[in-house]
Amino acid sequence: MNSLINQAFKKAKNEKRPALLTYTVAGDNTKKKSLEILKLISNYADICELGFPHNTPIADGGQIQTSAYRAIKNGVKINDVFSIAKDFKKIKKNKPIILMGYYNMIFQYNENKFIEKCKKSKVDGLIVVDLPYPENKVLATKCKRKGINFIQLVSPTTSNDRLSKIIRDSHDMIYYISMLSTTGGKLKVAPKKILERYDSIKSLDKSKNIVIGFGITEKTIKSLKKADGLVVGSLICKEITTSLKKRQNAVTNVINVVKNLKNKIK
Repeated sequence: MNSLINQAFKKAKNEKRPALLTYTVAGDNTKKKSLEILKLISNYADICELGFPHNTPIADGGQIQTSAYRAIKNGVKINDVFSIAKDFKKIKKNKPIILMGYYNMIFQYNENKFIEKCKKSKVDGLIVVDLPYPENKVLATKCKRKGINFIQLVSPTTSNDRLSKIIRDSHDMIYYISMLSTTGGKLKVAPKKILERYDSIKSLDKSKNIVIGFGITEKTIKSLKKADGLVVGSLICKEITTSLKKRQNAVTNVINVVKNLKNKIK
């Protein structure tokens, strides 16, 4: 797949840096603000991840849960997430957007209808946190047929045998969870150890783009810049929360955080 996701990684590689991936919750703190944040951070981020607000998350830490709670409280539904993605792509048609959520929402919405809606909204990729390999093979195949990247997750405990199967079946991007934790936790593993494990995964197929997520902050991002891409989510959600508490402009503050992150990996 010569997707926009693949092109974003190629561009970052040409600039001798990792791709910067940002994560925000759709509808936080309003649909309008959410779209505004997404549009402006996309000037610095290479790939934007947009999360479905969910009330029973699995791996999301406190910062992302708070963002999701605000969005749910504001009445954000699945179709609103699609409309935010669609409106974003009208303005930023060449910027890849990845939707991130949980399978029960997709199941209730109807799998085929959900993928069709992704296609119509010009979504480039999909991460389904609680649908592991090989259970996700059918959904991944359906996504591929529609030109949507299904992004597989791997972790420090994924066995080598399982790793090689996941990588073989993966599309243009693989998400490596750096540590056994929820999002937003402090980096419990030395960056050197994370990169050692990362290198061993990358060596299985050098053509695949592998990103590192969990524990990426302004302090840790520079030490992991060897990766193909780095995902920052909790830091952004935390900035929105802090800005709202202080009655400051969340949009401006979030842009400054993302700009700062980008400068650290140039």
